[in-house]
Amino acid sequence: MIWYPYEQMKTMKPPYEIVDAEGVYLYTGDGEAMIDSISSWWSVIHGYKHPALTHAIKEQADVFSHVMLGGLTHKAVQKLSDKLASWLPGDLNYCFFSDSGSVAVEVALKMALQFNVNRKDGRKTVLSLTHSYHGDTFKTMEVGDDEDYHFAFGEKKGVIHIDTQIRALEEAFEKYHDELNCLLVEPLLQGAGGMRMYDLAFLRRARQLCDQYDVLLIFDEVATGFGRTGYRFVADKVLPDILVLGKALTGGYIGHAVTVAGEKVYCGFYGDDPSLALMHGPTFMGNALACSVALASIELFEGQNYMAKIHRMTEVMRREMCAFFSPKVREVRIMGGCICVEVNDRADLVGYQEFAAKRGVFARPFLNCLYAMPPYVIGEEELVKVLSVMKEWFA
Repeated sequence: MIWYPYEQMKTMKPPYEIVDAEGVYLYTGDGEAMIDSISSWWSVIHGYKHPALTHAIKEQADVFSHVMLGGLTHKAVQKLSDKLASWLPGDLNYCFFSDSGSVAVEVALKMALQFNVNRKDGRKTVLSLTHSYHGDTFKTMEVGDDEDYHFAFGEKKGVIHIDTQIRALEEAFEKYHDELNCLLVEPLLQGAGGMRMYDLAFLRRARQLCDQYDVLLIFDEVATGFGRTGYRFVADKVLPDILVLGKALTGGYIGHAVTVAGEKVYCGFYGDDPSLALMHGPTFMGNALACSVALASIELFEGQNYMAKIHRMTEVMRREMCAFFSPKVREVRIMGGCICVEVNDRADLVGYQEFAAKRGVFARPFLNCLYAMPPYVIGEEELVKVLSVMKEWFA
């Protein structure tokens, strides 16, 4: 029996059975077609059954599907590492692969802690944001701040949470700088914590303070990377010491992620002493199928000017929602390829998933957020349909 995520199994509604998928459409066993408005948890940026991505996987599978990176290597992981090093900003050149975004954040936190241990610095505290979400593994839950997901923790130790106001940031550094080993953020867009959006000025100030107090800055761009905020990567605008990518890394085809370190961090582990090494190694890190499809995904992103597609999505969202009003709605937020309609009372979203499905749109509201993060290949007519169904719900 399948144990489904984020569901009370006794009372959950039967999930939609998908028998086929292509482009932005999911096809159910009942013969219905639905536009996937959330890209299978924000990952399927090229849509489904893309021939270039499918070909990349098939071609690699004909050679081999996986070999471990412990004592072995292969061309696909070498090519992806080289591509990311040349493609990412600054000195983000050192790629540590893993099998999910949550694990990749765990790796980043472990890097930050051991970086300080290696230089005989006892700082162990993580500075993070209120309403943050970095995954469901244990340390990511500890540094996160979302009671709906992380209720298992009572008092959290070794983490300080602040809001996204510059003054709160400055006060935290003034008070705790000698305890902090890193600042961990979802840059500009906090996803599962409520699709909260904040200003780039906060991150610029964070970079300054991290430099001033010798604290590592970690960007969790598992959800925001590959254009979702309207920037290719937020790291293009403010350079972190460690960058975490996942979800769209493989175009949503296979779970894979990467923790990319800059020169300063990497050199903190490099030396003749074996005890300085990063002792971590997921079984499926650098999986050949995942690396092959990731390379094909990046080629599509570059070659087909996806940033232009994303900017057009933003324009259409703003145009279609500019005159929208409902007394049930607290705020409409739009950033890059994301729109969030936040309601005052989450009860006002009960039943929306079924309502949208009957109109040919798959959606999954959470908390008090009705949102869309469609694949970047969505056509304007299809995007307008997604937004029209949202508006119709409040009519």
